[in-house]
Amino acid sequence: MNKLLIINPGSTSTKIGIFEDNNEVKSFTLRHEASLINGFKSVIDQYEWRKEEIAKILVDNNEKLESFDACVGRGGLLKPIKSGTYRVNDAMLADLKKSERGEHASNLGAMIADGLAKDFGKEAYIADPVVVDELHDLARITGHKAFEKVSIFHALNQKAVAKRYAKEKNVNYNDLNLIVVHLGGGISVGAHEKGKVIDVNNALNGDGPFSPERTGSLPVADLVELCFSGKYEKGEVLKMITGKGGFVSYLDTNDAREVEDKANAGDETAMLIYSAMAYQVAKEIGSAASVLMGKVDAIILTGGIAYSKLMVRMIRERVEYISEVVVYPGEDELLALAEAANRVLSGEEEAIIYE
Repeated sequence: MNKLLIINPGSTSTKIGIFEDNNEVKSFTLRHEASLINGFKSVIDQYEWRKEEIAKILVDNNEKLESFDACVGRGGLLKPIKSGTYRVNDAMLADLKKSERGEHASNLGAMIADGLAKDFGKEAYIADPVVVDELHDLARITGHKAFEKVSIFHALNQKAVAKRYAKEKNVNYNDLNLIVVHLGGGISVGAHEKGKVIDVNNALNGDGPFSPERTGSLPVADLVELCFSGKYEKGEVLKMITGKGGFVSYLDTNDAREVEDKANAGDETAMLIYSAMAYQVAKEIGSAASVLMGKVDAIILTGGIAYSKLMVRMIRERVEYISEVVVYPGEDELLALAEAANRVLSGEEEAIIYE
């Protein structure tokens, strides 16, 4: 039995899980005051403070560092890499400290996992960060040589539920064609062909369906006109695309549950916008089906909004002609990280070396 310490840093919280094999024994969520977070010049500067906070919560719950077999952190904004479980090394830590591909709290995952693991003489791992890149060459072509499609999506959750589905069906993930849809603050729709996500929308900053706070794809010429209108600064436009798009733009909230409640209560505008999001997701699924040439073993819906019966129903009725629709609501990121590490510790997979 492997005992694992799982660490998932977010912008205002840190989630911690203690697992025995793939069974969660304990979990904690450390909430961080905005005033404290804003006191640091950069995300990386939070390292020592967050690490100490985690060590304290372990002591308070009678958990000794030396009792763990490994430590697993959420992967950050690294260079594009292939899917899998990576052993944290100096090259990875150096790239995260530079933060050349952006600052995000997830950059701290590998750093904190490594720091704590070294304290008890064990290894640290990450698995399937958002920069996993398995795109087909055709998927990279955008229509202008100045732009290339970037692979940024919910790789950890998409890969985890795809492998979970395969295991339940007693087949190998590498033998399946799946369309996996992560429905959350961002929405990603991935075409999984024989174990690789060969096409997926950029779920972070302007591609695919709109989400609770992101615009997804926009009319390009209209966006150019807005950018040069003189009414907005660059930062304001970027915030429109990620942060103030989607539900926030139309309904002044990023809470999908609130929008669904209003829609079910008869609010016509809320129902229109909620339905439009389902419509765009279904359209993206149809696009992914064409990438897979119609050979789709299952369509999997996951993420927090997959708890919504209304959203699932509206998507299902548009796409179930393609293949069966399977729902794994929630994200289960701690479990996904535990499963990834256990595949390495059990010898099912080999840890990948980050270079």
